[in-house]
Amino acid sequence: MTDNEPIFDVAQLSHVELFTPKMDESLWFFKELLGLQESSRDGKSVYLRGYEESYHHSLKLTERDQPGMAQMGWRASSKLALDRRVSQIEKLGAGIGWVDTEAGYGPAYEYRTPDGHIQRIFWEVERATIPDSLKTPLINRPQKRPLSGVPVRRLDHVNLMCSDVGPMRRFYQEAMGTRLRETIIAGGGEVEVAAWMSHNNLVHDVAMMRDESGVKGRLHHVAFWYGYPQHLSDAADVFREHNIQIEAGPGKHGITQAAFLYCFEPGGNRVELFGDAGYLIFEPDWKPVVWEEKDLEAGIIWHGSQLPQEFFMVGTPPVPANE
Repeated sequence: MTDNEPIFDVAQLSHVELFTPKMDESLWFFKELLGLQESSRDGKSVYLRGYEESYHHSLKLTERDQPGMAQMGWRASSKLALDRRVSQIEKLGAGIGWVDTEAGYGPAYEYRTPDGHIQRIFWEVERATIPDSLKTPLINRPQKRPLSGVPVRRLDHVNLMCSDVGPMRRFYQEAMGTRLRETIIAGGGEVEVAAWMSHNNLVHDVAMMRDESGVKGRLHHVAFWYGYPQHLSDAADVFREHNIQIEAGPGKHGITQAAFLYCFEPGGNRVELFGDAGYLIFEPDWKPVVWEEKDLEAGIIWHGSQLPQEFFMVGTPPVPANE
C-alpha cells in the first residue's frame, strides 16, 4: 500500500468494450431493458451510451464467438497528463503502443495489466450528437430520459478477475495513480483477495478480485448506475418477465455500501446495476478500509439476498472445459 503524493492524471472510466456471441439479443437487453442509446455502428460493433452521458459512447458491443471484455478506456485529465501516464506505463514495460482514432475518442495508448487485460488511455473525446426530438429543457442533461425499460444513467465501474490481486493493485497505483479505497485481506493478512480503487471521489471505478481458475485476463462484471434504489426493484420485475437471469439482489453490499442487482445479459456477460452510488470520498489523505475474514459477513452482504458461490468463480470468457 503506497503513501506517495496523489496523482490525478486519470479523470474517469470512459468506456468498456464487450464481446457477445448473441449480438441481437445483447442489443435488445442493453437498449430495450437498460435504455442505452445507440450512437453508431461499425462493422460487427455497436456503440451505446447512458442518457446522462455526454460522450459518444460508454459501451461498445462487438460480435465474437464467446463473451468477455475486449478493452476498457480511461480519459486522462489533460494532454500533459496523458503524456505522463504513457511515459510511466512504458517504464513499467506494460505498453503495447498507440492505436488509431476510433469512434468516440482520439489517439489512445494501449497497454496490458499484469493479468493481460487490455486498457486504453486518451485525452480527446467525441461528444454525442443528440437529435432535436431527444433534447430536453433540462439543459444540464444531455437528453430526455428514455421511455424504454428502466433506463440506466451512466457507466459506473468495471470489476476484473485476476490471478493475483497484489500485483494488479500495485500496477494501477504505479501506472495510473489509482487510489486504493477498500480491500479484503485473508490468510492472516498474507493474501489480498479483492481491491476497490478509484481515480476520483467514487468509492471505486475499477475493482479486482482473485480468480481461482488459473485463467488470466477475465472479466467479472460491468456496472451501470441508476440513481434510485427503487429502480432496482423495477428492473428485477422487468428481468423476471423477460427471462433475464438474475444472479443476486436487489441487496446492499457492506463494502462500498452500494445497492446492487446482478444479472447476466443474453450474451453471457455479468452486469451489475447500482441503485445507489455508495459513499463518496473527499478526504485527500483517505486511509484504505481493510476487511478481514472475520468482518466479511457484513462486508459482502449488508442486507438482501446472499451471493451464490458461483459469483466468486464465474467470469467471462468461460474457463475451457479441460481446465
